[in-house]
Amino acid sequence: MVTIPGRRKRATIHDVAAEAGVSRGTVSRVVNNEPYVSAEARVAIEAAIEKVGYVPNTAARNLVMQRSQAVGLIVHEPHSLFLEDPNIGEILLGANSALSQADYQMVSLVIESERDTERVARYLSGGFVDGVVVVSAREQDPITRVIERLDLPAAFVGHPQDLRDLPYVGINNRAAARAITERLIGTGRRRIGMIAAALDRDSGSDRLAGFSDALGDRFDSSLVAPVPLYTYADGRDGMRALLARDPLIDGVFAASDVIAAGALSALREAGRSVPGDVGIVGFDDSAWALRCQPPLSTVRQPANGLGQRAAESVLSQLRGEPAELGGILLDTEIVWRNSA
Repeated sequence: MVTIPGRRKRATIHDVAAEAGVSRGTVSRVVNNEPYVSAEARVAIEAAIEKVGYVPNTAARNLVMQRSQAVGLIVHEPHSLFLEDPNIGEILLGANSALSQADYQMVSLVIESERDTERVARYLSGGFVDGVVVVSAREQDPITRVIERLDLPAAFVGHPQDLRDLPYVGINNRAAARAITERLIGTGRRRIGMIAAALDRDSGSDRLAGFSDALGDRFDSSLVAPVPLYTYADGRDGMRALLARDPLIDGVFAASDVIAAGALSALREAGRSVPGDVGIVGFDDSAWALRCQPPLSTVRQPANGLGQRAAESVLSQLRGEPAELGGILLDTEIVWRNSA
């Protein structure tokens, strides 16, 4: 008969106190980094902690403090886009960097359906996170209303029009879209269209507005192909639609780099050269921009920085500091390559 060794008993604060020859209260003050402990006792307790292998019970401490030491990252996108869109990954990494520096755990919450919305609303109401960073929120978003009702420390990446008094971090999508379109116009293109993605959120609608601003009287709504999401397939389908509407189109502003990558595949399929027949520009300067052939002219947005600043905003609120309700806008820049 094989005997399976039992699980090793977890060391407790009692074990540390016995080993160091001090009271449990003195050990507790050292563990919680509190004053009023002599240097000699502190050294003895630290040595005892090392010897008995004591690890503070964070769950119990958080229960007393009514803190979870966790911040949620809520992403309003299909699960597939969560993996396909490099910007989401960069936002995630930036947020996690700031949170880990403050000893907070990040919890990723993806919302694709009404069922997801209900599940996440219950999770937030249960107190499992101390605050949230919200990505890709739309107007009339029920999760936003839950956050308001709970008075949960929060920061949004992007700025839905009905956000009210909640902090956000973003970029000036409209100005950046206008700038890249003006640069495209400057190459001599005459029939310029746009594959306009995600018009149900501020990033998509603001980029379309910037495109229209740049063209002025030359703006032709028939040369705008709306598509639902920032995906390769939507970029390909949008480009096919533009070519069907106007075979003479010679310039395209794609609402994101992955949209531009899909558009390039449709142009190759139609026998059009880039940038010879059609000049194309994107938005993001993500990994897709250099993956494209030719490499993509685009707008560089600091996705990692957006995540980091949003997480820092949540942490400052958790420290009791006032939120920056006016919003934080980060800089963008045009990166000009060979696609236009």
